[in-house]
Amino acid sequence: MNHFLLFVFSLMLVFPSAWAQSPPPAPYPNPEAALQLYESTLSRLHQDYKNQRPLPDLKFFLFGMGNRTKYIYRNGRLINALTDNIEEQWHVASEIIVPSEYLVHLKLENGGLVQIREDETGVWILQTNPARKKTPARTLRPRRVRDTKSTLTLPRFAEHTFGPVLRVLHHEVLINVSSGTDELIRPVPNILTYIKPRYRDAASMAMVLRETGNLELIRNWILALRDPFDRHNHGINDADNLGQVLFLVSLVSDQNHPVVQMARDSISRFQKDTYILGKTNGSEHPVYQTKWLKYGLKSLGLPDPYIIPKQYDSFSTVFWQDYTDANIPGQPFDAKTSQNYPYLVWAQDHFYTRTGSPQNHGMLGNIDYPLSWEQNASGVHYPGLTVLDKDLVKQKLTFPHGWHAAEMFLQLQEAMPMATYPKK
Repeated sequence: MNHFLLFVFSLMLVFPSAWAQSPPPAPYPNPEAALQLYESTLSRLHQDYKNQRPLPDLKFFLFGMGNRTKYIYRNGRLINALTDNIEEQWHVASEIIVPSEYLVHLKLENGGLVQIREDETGVWILQTNPARKKTPARTLRPRRVRDTKSTLTLPRFAEHTFGPVLRVLHHEVLINVSSGTDELIRPVPNILTYIKPRYRDAASMAMVLRETGNLELIRNWILALRDPFDRHNHGINDADNLGQVLFLVSLVSDQNHPVVQMARDSISRFQKDTYILGKTNGSEHPVYQTKWLKYGLKSLGLPDPYIIPKQYDSFSTVFWQDYTDANIPGQPFDAKTSQNYPYLVWAQDHFYTRTGSPQNHGMLGNIDYPLSWEQNASGVHYPGLTVLDKDLVKQKLTFPHGWHAAEMFLQLQEAMPMATYPKK
């Protein structure tokens, strides 16, 4: 063994953890081709889902999936999404944003190149200085963006019909997983406009995290739950929360979790005959609420004496996870509902996919990114959107949105050919 190899071997023995770490990413070789593939896949999706609405094309991208600090790239700046501090700034001649590769590729006015990339180990900046008369162009050492060092599972979904689209939807779920004031990592509908999680949204987002091997991110938040209601709408106890909190607990614990008994004790407040009846978003939805309760109890292996009422409920088809035979058909959601709350229609599409009568009524936007949104919702802190664009505050338009992204992901995952990818 020569002296150099002996030196390297000795370093590996002394500092094994340093050698075990994943190396920083190399510059992405062909952003233009990757963007073309993504846009062609998105165009194919539009052929199957005809409903479309215009969205403001802000040309931005969010970095910081999971428990990483959140950053916004827009107009040559990398901004901390929650403090509005400018972390990095460049004089940009042209830019290419490739949502499916979690990549922003910049050509600078001085001839240099910058790539901002997010991968399974963090968010990185790779920069190439321009060539000078006597100095060739050189690539600077990759830099990890502050407070983004953590490990995630980011499948490529390479064999799926809409693989690049699933990559973006997965990103839009993970970008809305964030640390709260108590330092617990939690799923929220949107990191800029929601402070607290909503159990309804969290349950769907957790299904995606379970599928992709990232459930561990929110384990401690679920374990710390003590209130069976999220009290999102002016402190009102939504009846469907009972089933949702039981389901969330089933993902990481068992029926001995403290909130389980609290949820079961709360059922009597809503019980009517053999089902439950209360408020969900300000309206009564006994079929939907009872389905969620039964599903939560079933997920934990608990006794279930409840019977889904035989009556029409406009939210019956929003619950697709089970009991698809318990439904009385009615009117589909109208265009306004589909535009404002698109997750409801995507969930309904999933319901009909499972019954063998696919409808493909889910609404799509007309932009590359983001793919998910919510508009004109109650209990939302819209001024939080100012860091992104003040016009969004006036429009009461939140994007990306965790529940919408999750419902799209789960519907497309089941409706189209799937690949196998890592699960934990």
